[in-house]
Amino acid sequence: MPGAVNPSDTGESLGPLPQEFAAIIRPELPSLIKEIGIEVTRAYPEYARLLNGPYGQGIRVGVEQSILVFVDQVAEPSAPSALRDEMCRRFGRYEAYEGRSLDALQGAYRLGARIALRRAKKVGRSYNLSPTMMLTFADALFAYVDELEALSREGYLEVQSRSGEQNEILRRRLLHLLLAGPPVPRAAIAELSEQTAWPLPEYVTLVALRSPAVLERADMDNDVLADLSDPQPHLLIPGPVDAARRRMLDGALFGNRAAVGLTVPAADAHDSIRWARRTLELVDAGIVEDGPLAFAADHLVPLWLLSDPGLLDQLAQRELSPLAELTPSRRDRLVNTLRIWLDTRGTAAQMGERLDVHPQTVRYRLRSLESILGDQLGDAERRFAIEVVLRALALRSRTEGSPGRPLAG
Repeated sequence: MPGAVNPSDTGESLGPLPQEFAAIIRPELPSLIKEIGIEVTRAYPEYARLLNGPYGQGIRVGVEQSILVFVDQVAEPSAPSALRDEMCRRFGRYEAYEGRSLDALQGAYRLGARIALRRAKKVGRSYNLSPTMMLTFADALFAYVDELEALSREGYLEVQSRSGEQNEILRRRLLHLLLAGPPVPRAAIAELSEQTAWPLPEYVTLVALRSPAVLERADMDNDVLADLSDPQPHLLIPGPVDAARRRMLDGALFGNRAAVGLTVPAADAHDSIRWARRTLELVDAGIVEDGPLAFAADHLVPLWLLSDPGLLDQLAQRELSPLAELTPSRRDRLVNTLRIWLDTRGTAAQMGERLDVHPQTVRYRLRSLESILGDQLGDAERRFAIEVVLRALALRSRTEGSPGRPLAG
């Protein structure tokens, strides 16, 4: 291979990896990233819990960045690493917030490096790479791990240096445990609750904030738990958001946008934050009206109808497929008529007024629908399914500008 080092040169000092090595190893990255994830979570079960929790996506991005940047810098030593650097520092901060040492994180880094080295050896045999090149790879890889550890240590020490914020760190860890849900031992939550003098409430309400969240801790009630440094900032409020809590939020947000989840038992806090974040997504999509505070409780039907877009597409395809053969204009007219009929069960005159057409036109369309959809309209369960689909597609069409993919001609 061009650029490979002759095996007889193993006595020479190790130099940089040839750029061709990046091209060889890059196709291995997707499966390598998956293998590292499996092995690390098997060796360090605490990371399996984090990957399945509300911070899982951020952790996956950090792992991928750590591996991708190594290969990028082999191909181009000046390749940027700003995102990787920040993610490694964030890993260190996570460990500090959780009250752990860096031992587990460093062990995870080194385990990942050993798995990568094992894969590189396998690839090296396939390409007949020289022993010196493999030594060079191992040397570069473990030097890179030292770099990752140093970055994580920066984030860790950054948190630890704030000695006056120790109680806030413990409160954030308590918040993380509450959001992680089962199988976190309740004893661990009770212990942190006692350490932080934070009485564990029976019910909680989670609030999702836009990032970056610019709030002053002094503007919030003392019993509110907060993580404003998370990529998806959030608050936990003991009990419901009553009038007093609403005034507190209005003052603390100071123009920031937020969504309030449902009030749930403390053990179900992860559901409340999920609904709050989904409500923010619906605000962004224009389905829920924007404002300083959006309440999930005011939008339960859209939250439910749009909770699984893929399943909605499947249901729409099943229930409305007989209409797919029609021309787009006729299909839209019949769908609008069907929606009004399901909504109102009105007379042809009443429906004609809603549709701005003659009652005879309504009757013609209803006969067409009956001939096309057959027994579906006579079956209560299928009729309900059609109504659900039409309502969900109508919500989704506010942002997509069309009734939805399953009705496309």
